[in-house]
Amino acid sequence: MKKLIAGALLLAATALVPAAQAQAVKPTVVLVHGAFADSSSWNGVIKILERDGYTVIAAANPLRSVRGDADSVADLLKSIDGPVVLVGHSYGGSVISEAAEGAPNVKALVYVSAFAPDEGESALGLTGKFPGSTLPPTLAPPVKLAGGGNDLYILQAKFHDQFAADVPLADAKLMAAGQRPIADAALGEASTAPAWKHVPSWFIYGDADKNIPPVALKFMADRAKSRGTVVVKGASHVVMVSHAQAVASQIEKAATAQ
Repeated sequence: MKKLIAGALLLAATALVPAAQAQAVKPTVVLVHGAFADSSSWNGVIKILERDGYTVIAAANPLRSVRGDADSVADLLKSIDGPVVLVGHSYGGSVISEAAEGAPNVKALVYVSAFAPDEGESALGLTGKFPGSTLPPTLAPPVKLAGGGNDLYILQAKFHDQFAADVPLADAKLMAAGQRPIADAALGEASTAPAWKHVPSWFIYGDADKNIPPVALKFMADRAKSRGTVVVKGASHVVMVSHAQAVASQIEKAATAQ
């Protein structure tokens, strides 16, 4: 009888191993940069997440249109096996809100100084809804595109103060030179069905953001019924660069939430 009991216990323990392993699988973290930045803006966050055992993909955001950019990210999501935490910075928040719609493997959204628009809202509209943004006067003369429309850049001489005031000047100069432009039409494009209405969301932003007014960021976090909001004192628009640990911690909270 003792042998039978021992054997049954062994079989039960063996059966539990695959389930335990499944629970231990960490989601893939997909990071989506915003306007005037590129994937390297996530470097500090990536180092922390990879150290903690996460697989990370920093997606290349085309910055051409909300729908087109979201389709690009959605295609990437389809190639990933297992759960995903989808993270967006700035305009990248508009992109992840649409890309996650209909993506069954996205378990959480994290908005990093990011837009979380409702249906019919645009980045420009949300920025103008609240006072505080000082971005427009810092933009360089538009670059006219052959197919119509314009590309927008921030003047390099104003980039540090406007975009990355809490980043060392030497680093901000490199960021200014390597900034990715956004098509002006993308900032005015209305969003459609936002995934944050049914996908759990987390937010983090700085209270010294000059691109998106902090009051706008709070409004969007509250409206999305954020599962956790962190406001970093003195942080600029690029909180993921200046406070990589805080951003990585917020992503890991989303990744481990039940």
